[in-house]
Amino acid sequence: MKTIPSSSKTIVLIHGLWVTPRSWEKFQQYYEARGYRVVAPAWPGVVGEVEAMQRDPSSFNGIGIEQVVAHYTKIIQALPEKPILIGHSFGGLITQILLDRGLGVAGVAIDSVPPKGIKLLPWSTIEALTPALANPGNRKRTYLFPFARWWRVFANVLSESEARAAYARYAVAAPGQAIFQAALANVVPGSPAAVDFRNPQRAPLLVIGGEKDVIMPAALSRKIFRRHQASAAPTDYKEFAGRSHFLIGEQGWEEVAQYALSWAEGRLAA
Repeated sequence: MKTIPSSSKTIVLIHGLWVTPRSWEKFQQYYEARGYRVVAPAWPGVVGEVEAMQRDPSSFNGIGIEQVVAHYTKIIQALPEKPILIGHSFGGLITQILLDRGLGVAGVAIDSVPPKGIKLLPWSTIEALTPALANPGNRKRTYLFPFARWWRVFANVLSESEARAAYARYAVAAPGQAIFQAALANVVPGSPAAVDFRNPQRAPLLVIGGEKDVIMPAALSRKIFRRHQASAAPTDYKEFAGRSHFLIGEQGWEEVAQYALSWAEGRLAA
């Protein structure tokens, strides 16, 4: 077993929309087996397990970026050391915000929602989110992708039977407030989705993209990476061929988990 650098014994996993911390179950077991303390907190508003949220997601109503960032900030500040932050999808955006505020020793943003400042979004991202954004009333409620759309935009490399099993195990409604805040970040002054791309003090950042991702395509991940290169802080990019947005749970997830950890260990050792 590898020796763990003293500055990186703790990993905080930050989930995204339409899932709960259960989406990290494979990553959490993988990292714990390698001697890490792994914390995978739920977003504020997640009450109970996936099945409870599938029955009644109303506790998620009105949850936005500010509440999520404050929630994770409190958790991180209570830890005995600064952690490695690994976020998926909307959790990737939260990871970038927390890293910008000095709350991690390294950060990995996987298939991330873009921060304020990424202005030209891919058409597939716009199309995927249109049903959620088409009804302004969703801002105060939650929105759940129907299975067919979830399969197409979230887990499109899975077979139908695999996708149905994943949908039953992981999928929950998402808070409309967070969706609208991310979508309108570039037109709202003082958006909570903003980061300082030039921050020279932030910790190393790795941006990971999935080649077959529909909702947050690899082209978008590359844009995020290029914007962060404005900083003197270390910034790296990795793209995984043949992977969908659900690359943390689909076949080959071990490669993603191993790469993220090896990158963080290497950056911290350096």
